Amino acid sequence: MTDIPDRIPVPCPSCSPDLETVHEVLTTTEGGGTVTVRCSECSHVHKIQPEREREVTLDVIVSQDGESFTANVTTPEDETIEVGDEFILETEEVLSTVRVTSLELDGQKRTEKASADEIEAVWTREVDNVAVNITVHPQDGSRNDSHSITVHVPGDYEFEVGATETFGDDEFEIDAFVVRKDASGYHRDRYEEPGDTIFAKDTKRVYAYDEQTSAWSAW
Repeated sequence: MTDIPDRIPVPCPSCSPDLETVHEVLTTTEGGGTVTVRCSECSHVHKIQPEREREVTLDVIVSQDGESFTANVTTPEDETIEVGDEFILETEEVLSTVRVTSLELDGQKRTEKASADEIEAVWTREVDNVAVNITVHPQDGSRNDSHSITVHVPGDYEFEVGATETFGDDEFEIDAFVVRKDASGYHRDRYEEPGDTIFAKDTKRVYAYDEQTSAWSAW
């Protein structure tokens, strides 16, 4: 416990041994092991040893551009972690934002929500920059000549149904998109109404048709 606030609530042995009162922090030993405080009610000065928050170290497996690597994070043991949570992962090799996609418990059991002290490994994917799969149908709506492309964009890049996008030699109008299971804030799995939007990091697949032609549903 290294960050001690200027005022903390603790019992006072002089005027309030059973109930916490606000105390002013006077001094701390290196590492915050012993703290000298003064009671705001009676000005009694005494020493306390704040409880240290128990922490656990978790293995984090990060998926990035079809590859994966393992890192470690330290978190309070009673911290609740669930699929969809995002956090900044900082290692010597990388600094990136990742999203939890699965939690592994003892015995390789998988769950979507658990306390940190129950978790064996946290499976994540990098969401600062993401690859989005796009299925492009020809102008006549025939699926026989459809083709797929993969675009790399920032995670907060927005796709909108009805908007025209250009990536390299491909120009297409977005017809619909499918939402990833680990995304939150969406009310259904797929959207196809003009004006519907989604962040790239939340996108499982985009459906579109070549250039600006009359709308045709990919569903």
